[in-house]
Amino acid sequence: MIDNFSDAQVVRKAVVASEGGVVASQHKKAARVGAAVLAAGGDAVDAAVATSFALGVVEPWMSGAAAGGCMVLWRAAEQKAEVVNFGMRSPRELDPADYPLTPDGRSSDLFPWRCVVDDRNVQGATAVAVPGVVSGMGLAHARHGRKSWRELVAPAVRLAQEGLLVDWYSGLVTASTAQPLSLDPDAAAMFLEDGRWPILGAWTASTERHLDQRALARTLQQIADEGPRAFYEGGVARALVRDVRAKGGCLSEADLAAYQAEWVEPLAVPYRGGQVYAAPGLTGGPTFAQALQMLEGELGDHAGAPDARAYRAMARVLDAAFRKRLSSMGDQESPKAPGCTTHFSVVDREGNLCAVTQTLLSIFGSRVVSPSTGLLLNNGVMWFDPEPGKPNSLAPDKRCLANYCPVIGVAGDGRRFALGASGGRKILGAVLQLSSFLMAHGMTLEQAFHQPRIDVSGGGQVTADRLLPREILQALAEEMPTSTARRNVFPYAFACPAGVLREGARNMGCTEIMSPWGDAVSEVAA
Repeated sequence: MIDNFSDAQVVRKAVVASEGGVVASQHKKAARVGAAVLAAGGDAVDAAVATSFALGVVEPWMSGAAAGGCMVLWRAAEQKAEVVNFGMRSPRELDPADYPLTPDGRSSDLFPWRCVVDDRNVQGATAVAVPGVVSGMGLAHARHGRKSWRELVAPAVRLAQEGLLVDWYSGLVTASTAQPLSLDPDAAAMFLEDGRWPILGAWTASTERHLDQRALARTLQQIADEGPRAFYEGGVARALVRDVRAKGGCLSEADLAAYQAEWVEPLAVPYRGGQVYAAPGLTGGPTFAQALQMLEGELGDHAGAPDARAYRAMARVLDAAFRKRLSSMGDQESPKAPGCTTHFSVVDREGNLCAVTQTLLSIFGSRVVSPSTGLLLNNGVMWFDPEPGKPNSLAPDKRCLANYCPVIGVAGDGRRFALGASGGRKILGAVLQLSSFLMAHGMTLEQAFHQPRIDVSGGGQVTADRLLPREILQALAEEMPTSTARRNVFPYAFACPAGVLREGARNMGCTEIMSPWGDAVSEVAA
């Protein structure tokens, strides 16, 4: 690929630091919503609920009410970590026989599965799984929220009534998926011009353009008024199921009514005199835990800036951890796939923390919009291997295996942080490296987010940031085949993280330096 970027180009993001709470999100508008909740007396969970719903409006191709995900929390008063699992499930009426394999070929989307006829597991209503985000937010709010549910969903309603302001970045993202979006009339009407081209903002501010998200606003208002179960029972659920089944999917009202997010015990991973807490089960958490434990053994008491030895150790442990994951859990996602996920992290002035990752899976999910609800729908069915007899084979009423890996860290020096990222299988390595930069190498949050990273996520090869020193690149090449890449705006060669950190009574946040929309916002500035 021809590199047209200047070698002299430098991109940096300042860390937002405050005595008040901070929200770090892939979209600044959503971060402002969460920070405003903190400023109004809400806690970290309140801010997380508000940010979650806002992100579904301003970054609709990444997540939303029809998505799934996971939240890891730290309760300062109890000195305790908790996890809410709200991953997706396959529909109960799903029949694997409805996803026949083609004679040859591999899917061109996130996972190199055998091709299914008409990409029924990737695109369209046949790819839709049972969503979990609303249930997950409701569960966390019921235990820890201080503000009313209606008050927390209201900002997302207002954002949807206004409609997403389209700009160059939204146009770029939409253009990447314009052809599949054109296959669904309702998706085309929402995101495309004349059914073919992405809706673009004008060059002058006097002629701003917005997506039509009024149907989504009505759905969110109903969820705000009636509570989280309104998504799973009643008018919203009936309308969603009617739309999905009209387009050929098998999602049922029984699927939605039966869905419940769940509290689960976090994995507690000792590391360099501290602990890192991750989600268990069918997430990136178990693989992260294995890799972090191996990394401590590899590094020993190594301190100072990460050098060639540290990077070689990170490459080895990630390669070993992914080899085990791919052989035992069945996750075979392409390491070059972009993924469609969003992550945000929250810290409040009392020191409570939330790390939240939520996803539609592919970018724009199934590329299908429910016209009655205004929701862009997930394609969670693609998480399953369509070939029978595999660890992760397609089956009805089955939990989806996912790569998201939100974590809470309690460092040996007393600092606490919440981290996570988007980017498919790239997530795990990014979270591992950032955690180690903070805990083993004593970096500040700003240093950690600007430090060049590597990606090792299957296939026995390294993708390294080309800004790494030559001696580190040479050392990596001696370990395994290594190529270099630049941190770009789109597509991302590496994961897109967002994190917050608490040091004493001072909070701070940062997001991926190349993310044009991502930012951290303090409640003081909200």
